[in-house]
Amino acid sequence: MAELDQLRETSAVSLEWPRLREQIARQTGSSAGRDHVLALEPRMDAAWIARQHDSVAEVRTYLATGAVFYFSQVFAPESMLEKARIPGASLEPEELLRLLALTETMEEWRSVAQMEGQWDAVAALSLPVTEAYLAPLLHALRGKILPDGTLSDDASPELARLRHAIGRQHRAIEESLRRSLRAVSESGAAQEELITVRGDRFVIPVKTEQRRKVPGVIHGSSSSGQTVFVEPMETVESNNELLRLLDEEQAEVHRILVAMTRAVGENAGVLQAGAEVLIALDVLFACARFAQMLDCVRPEFTAGEIAVKNARHPLLDLRMKVEGASVVPLTMAIENGARQLIISGPNTGGKTVSLKTVGLLALMAQAGLPVPAEEAKLPLFDAVYADIGDAQSIERNLSTFSAHMTNLDRITREADAQSLVLLDELGSATDPEEGAALAVAISGHFLRMRAWSLITTHLNSMKIYAATNEGVVNAAVGFDEETLAPTYTLRMGVPGASAGINIAQRIGLQPEIIAAARGQLDHQTADIGRFIDQLHAQLAAANEEREALRKREVALEREKQRLEAEGRQEQRQKARELEQKLGSLMKEFEHQMREAASAIADKAASKKLAAETERRLARLKREFSEQFNATVVAHITGADKKDPNAQPHVVKAINVGDTVKLRTLGREVRVDREVSSNVFEVSMGPMKMRVQRDDIAEVVRKAPVETPLQAARKKGGVNIAMQSDPDLMPREINVIGRTADEAQDEVERFLDQAFLAGMPNIRIVHGTGMGILRRTLREYLRRHPHVANVSEPPYNEGGQGATIVDLKL
Repeated sequence: MAELDQLRETSAVSLEWPRLREQIARQTGSSAGRDHVLALEPRMDAAWIARQHDSVAEVRTYLATGAVFYFSQVFAPESMLEKARIPGASLEPEELLRLLALTETMEEWRSVAQMEGQWDAVAALSLPVTEAYLAPLLHALRGKILPDGTLSDDASPELARLRHAIGRQHRAIEESLRRSLRAVSESGAAQEELITVRGDRFVIPVKTEQRRKVPGVIHGSSSSGQTVFVEPMETVESNNELLRLLDEEQAEVHRILVAMTRAVGENAGVLQAGAEVLIALDVLFACARFAQMLDCVRPEFTAGEIAVKNARHPLLDLRMKVEGASVVPLTMAIENGARQLIISGPNTGGKTVSLKTVGLLALMAQAGLPVPAEEAKLPLFDAVYADIGDAQSIERNLSTFSAHMTNLDRITREADAQSLVLLDELGSATDPEEGAALAVAISGHFLRMRAWSLITTHLNSMKIYAATNEGVVNAAVGFDEETLAPTYTLRMGVPGASAGINIAQRIGLQPEIIAAARGQLDHQTADIGRFIDQLHAQLAAANEEREALRKREVALEREKQRLEAEGRQEQRQKARELEQKLGSLMKEFEHQMREAASAIADKAASKKLAAETERRLARLKREFSEQFNATVVAHITGADKKDPNAQPHVVKAINVGDTVKLRTLGREVRVDREVSSNVFEVSMGPMKMRVQRDDIAEVVRKAPVETPLQAARKKGGVNIAMQSDPDLMPREINVIGRTADEAQDEVERFLDQAFLAGMPNIRIVHGTGMGILRRTLREYLRRHPHVANVSEPPYNEGGQGATIVDLKL
């Protein structure tokens, strides 16, 4: 189905599409993801393109928070799963370990993908993972295979029993052989005092001439023939028993591997679907990282225009970033019914780069990739044809002109109204008059069929064709007449002078040759050149006038803002005066109420009324103040009272760790967690509760930001000793078996000590388990102010069972 959606033609090599895919593939985390990026092709399916852009945008938002996800354990497991489906088959331990790592990555992604409100497109893509029940498979695979590929003693009770018996038998045989070896050594028959193995049986070395003195079975001799290896009779039965136990151990190992393989086979469909999801996610993360690198935007697909603003060729942009330079961006538009753009101007002015930029951006957009530009509006093309560069073919006996014509013949037959056609130096490499006639005829053909086409040229006939035909737009790459150098900017609406003689003069061609060349120009060519120069002068004047108008608009806007600020100041002054008057009235009213309460004869009733009066006065004052503030702000800003700007009594900035005061309780509490934008979890001593944002009257104290050293110094009676030698402090902490809270507390203390000691990094061993401890600690460490980077060590150094933490120096 995907192949049917692909474009009929992409001119991939001419537009450097394979090179762009290689750059994106460098951002992947797995070889499978890299292969998928290298096979990425633009499509015509609008729904698929929209989903891809949605997914990349959501991943970019996720990465912008500083979050990371590792795809290093992801691979395509088809061959292993096919083998696992065979009854009685047994996968190798290394294969089972890779499948276990893949399953754990699926389980880890499940916890990330289920973040509520984080994304929609990615959540839909992740359904095969989020809906999978992997606990039985993880139980069947976890903890049974050691990193070196051998089975753990705990893989089964029977295996543990057998290995215990084998160890006991080994010791018994060694003890027996040592007794025999001592006896042989005393008699002088031993070649050397050591126990060795020959043919899976324990033996001792005996001098060849003394072999009859040691009763037993001979299992070979040394290469020199001076030593024979004898198994004493007293250990024959013990060796036989050991071999039997070893055979049983191998049978048990095989049984366990078959059982684990069977568990994989029963979940083959889930694993296959999960692997495909993770590979697709690896591709999305790579595309998102690439888009972040180049500040790309999501393109807009339209039916009637091609328009890009400050677009950059991605490969050129990458190269210039490495060199510390920047690309001159491209801004162009084919709109208002036009379908063709004729770009003229000097050599080295950027005409070919303009063609390649538009073509490559079109391919990126239809492959679901954001494009390097401020804005991009593009149709949905069914094909992109390009005839760019030297098309000479020695193998086919074609000249440059013949090769171009062969390619153009194919394009004129295949292109349609939904195609994008990019033609570089149309009509060149032959007689100028014939080339001009062919160029005008070919351009007219594409215009009549309404194909989108961008054409570069030096031919004056093409410039006149663009000026006299409806639906065609002239454009020129910039050229500075004073410095005789190209500016690489594109001017819409005017043709450009080729400036060949000027460029030759800038390069340094001899003055007499330049003068002779100018004399050879006929009057018509000179007139056309002067006309183009006049157009550029008029365009420059229009740009200057537009800049003057812009400055005038800025000045008017500045004056408008000044007047508005003065008006707001006057309104605030009046509001303060009104507030003071109302405050006086409130105090007078409060005094009268208290006087009335004290005038009552009954003391008990008076006391009760006075208390009730105080409560009501406090409530009325608070409500009145809030309504007054809301009314004043709404009047100043013109906002509705329901707008947050018209509610100054609602505290805006609340952070975890702040000490705030509640309206309802009148008590100070500590903010522990932000449940949502308007709900917070707070604690008052041992009691925890959830409160609304509008119940928070004020932020009493902000959460302090201090180093561990500052915090330690604030505590009374604490002596702080700086560790001068980091080597005296351990670089590793083991928290296996701890709860998440216990482990976090221990890691926090260890991290502070390591930071104070100036250590560059530490290693935390937390084990694999269900992955809860690993995820909790890594999320905590990524937010810690002393941590520069959190990474996973190689598989032979702990893999997912440990975490490497690089500290800020």
